[in-house]
Amino acid sequence: MGSFLIFTVRYSLSCYSLLIPEGFTMANNHFSVTIRVWRQNGPDEPGRMIAYPVKDISPDMSFLEMIDVLNEDLIKKGEHPITVESDCREGICGCCGLVVNGDVHGPDEHSTVCQLHMRRFKDGDVITVEPWRVKSFPIIKDLAVDRSALDRIIQAGGYISTNTGAAPDANSIPVNKNKAEESMDSAACIGCGACVAACPNGSCMLFTGAKVSQLALLPQGDPERAQRALNMVRAMDREGFGNCTNEYECEAVCPKDIKVSNIARLNREFLLANLFSKH
Repeated sequence: MGSFLIFTVRYSLSCYSLLIPEGFTMANNHFSVTIRVWRQNGPDEPGRMIAYPVKDISPDMSFLEMIDVLNEDLIKKGEHPITVESDCREGICGCCGLVVNGDVHGPDEHSTVCQLHMRRFKDGDVITVEPWRVKSFPIIKDLAVDRSALDRIIQAGGYISTNTGAAPDANSIPVNKNKAEESMDSAACIGCGACVAACPNGSCMLFTGAKVSQLALLPQGDPERAQRALNMVRAMDREGFGNCTNEYECEAVCPKDIKVSNIARLNREFLLANLFSKH
């Protein structure tokens, strides 16, 4: 029993040591990096990359906490802090869209940048941080962009019309279990815009496809499915998003692992609506 405990402790320590960058000690594992950040005062102002040293970083910090530390230092020096959008910092709200070293949402797969931790970097690293580079997402300031185009697509048809009043009985409309699960998978989309930022065409079809699919798969969404597909695709086109050419970059960076099968469903819904709808 004693030898088993010794083995367990040694094995646990060896696994934990894999998380610590080379050259660090358990006593002091803080490190320093240089952040190259896109600074831009407004949508019509010219922008440029500016480098800032950030010292005494804990590997347990999140990436946004590191930017908080940098902003506190800038404020103390009388400089303007870096404008960056964030809210829940739990990978739920979709606010914190950034490109880190050329990777949408950073190097972690199917994760948001607020879930990225500084243990992914090492002492002396130069980290480049940029906003979404999409025409339909104009820069507001620094790293914050205007993603209201996504809201306007939802307003065009991403809902179910119903009478107000008491909630209907939960079991009054039977829903196939597999369809319900597919709908929930599509509804997991948080509207962060990573799919658009990663797409070489700036396409919004994964987002729109997910929003159309989550309702088209349910009986409650059936009465308006044709008009919904037509209106949302038209809204997407009005916003200036590109078309899909099957690059699959959207699925690769989506923090909620939304599948490109939603794009196929969107195309099918749009085609059927054009063929058979009276609208």
